[in-house]
Amino acid sequence: MPVELEYRFWNEVRAGLGVEEAAAAVGVSRNKGHRWVGERGGVMPQLAAGRRTRSLSFAEREEIGLLSAANSGVREIARQLGRAPSTISRELRRVKHQRAPGDRHRLPYRASMAQADADERARRPRDARLATNLALRREVQARLEENHSPEQIAGRLREDFPDDPEMWVSHETIYQALYVQGRGALKRELVKHLRTGRALRKPRRAEGERRGRIPGMVNIAERPKQVEDRAVPGDWEGDLILGSTASGSAIGTLVERATGFTLLLHLRGDHTADTVAEAMIHKMTELPEQLRRTLTWDQGSEMSNHVRIADVTGLDIYFCDPHSPWQRGTNENTNGLLRQYFPKGTDLSKWGPGYLDKVAAELNNRPRKRLHWRTPAEALDKLLSNQANPPGVATTA
Repeated sequence: MPVELEYRFWNEVRAGLGVEEAAAAVGVSRNKGHRWVGERGGVMPQLAAGRRTRSLSFAEREEIGLLSAANSGVREIARQLGRAPSTISRELRRVKHQRAPGDRHRLPYRASMAQADADERARRPRDARLATNLALRREVQARLEENHSPEQIAGRLREDFPDDPEMWVSHETIYQALYVQGRGALKRELVKHLRTGRALRKPRRAEGERRGRIPGMVNIAERPKQVEDRAVPGDWEGDLILGSTASGSAIGTLVERATGFTLLLHLRGDHTADTVAEAMIHKMTELPEQLRRTLTWDQGSEMSNHVRIADVTGLDIYFCDPHSPWQRGTNENTNGLLRQYFPKGTDLSKWGPGYLDKVAAELNNRPRKRLHWRTPAEALDKLLSNQANPPGVATTA
């Protein structure tokens, strides 16, 4: 089976198709698709040509093959791909693994064989960083005991040891060392210092639940870059917080990126696409037009009516990549705060729109460190005032 076919399969999965749908799209059996997923432990390889990662993507390897065949030098290939010459030189040396022992004939570089070699090397077990570095393990354990989160620990270690990469570790490595047996040497009881306090990681969706591709959706990669700056109000992130399974209840959450200003959607009876659309249109049309620029949501079926929402509200709606909650980080953090009012596993349908507005008002009047201890309401009011009276423009009494 050509390795290119497997990577086409993973591109379809990344775009939102299920395993069996992606297998059908590239013309292989569903059993083959499930086998590919099993061989990689469900982890998608790096594929996208436009997304820079530490590892070369398959598309970049194809480009290296074409340029190498055209007798381009290492530095020229590196310049065209925007990579370091050492990266290209190391990649071209992969051909030595494609020769028989004792054969000194240099084979041409082939992207598919180089990718297969890289994948094989990536699958090999490595010593866990926290298991082999005693000083790093002690630092991480001490900070966990002070109730620092893995992400805070990872970020702070780079600040405290800027010239010592051996004392750096990713937050995911810390989680792996806590949750996955054999992946590290952290004491298992340290999980009680995590915010969730769970002894096991819990999947975000029930077993067997699957999300399909939403027709006409626009990926977050096409969202305007100025949204990242948080300088202008009107860019929102949204999601649902779910109640107990038996109740089937939910509350919609909308958070403005620049200020953290929060709106809560009262969903009557269910959280179907029609119900979510009605609630969102009702709430968003109460806002001034300059506060309705963009909305970023995940690929949940509750947003299947996104075209209608965009037409009525004027919002440009973008969808996150699958399994990428960090692309809505402001909303994810706010949902964590809301669990103080709406605990997991409870029936959320008992809360009416008046109570939801009261909770939102409390959050919007809570001082925030990132706003220099202003409240979201104050920060939003200041941004709107600056828009109405830009510097250097005289106002009349």
